[in-house]
Amino acid sequence: MDSANVVKYAHTIKFFDHNDPEKVALVKGKISIDGKQITSYTFKQDYYFMMGDNRYESADSRFLGFVPEDHIVGEALFTWMSIDPNPKSIFSKIRLNRLFRIIE
Repeated sequence: MDSANVVKYAHTIKFFDHNDPEKVALVKGKISIDGKQITSYTFKQDYYFMMGDNRYESADSRFLGFVPEDHIVGEALFTWMSIDPNPKSIFSKIRLNRLFRIIE
């Protein structure tokens, strides 16, 4: 596990999962609760990685961390647009086979 993940886990524990955020700390890449370093932790609810649509450089879970289940208010229904970042030609930039596809 790299240090970026530890920061996100600490953030999730501190702000969403723990009753007293002041008691959760991240020091030298180690998470501690009530001054005691932890080596394992069981989360109190389910958390999800939420992917943004990259429109207007939206911040998603890569930036904000995991989202608790009780914060999710909707779901994606279909793919509206799909653009190939490395197209073979200008005519294949928009991936027509993915437009308006229902997400299962």
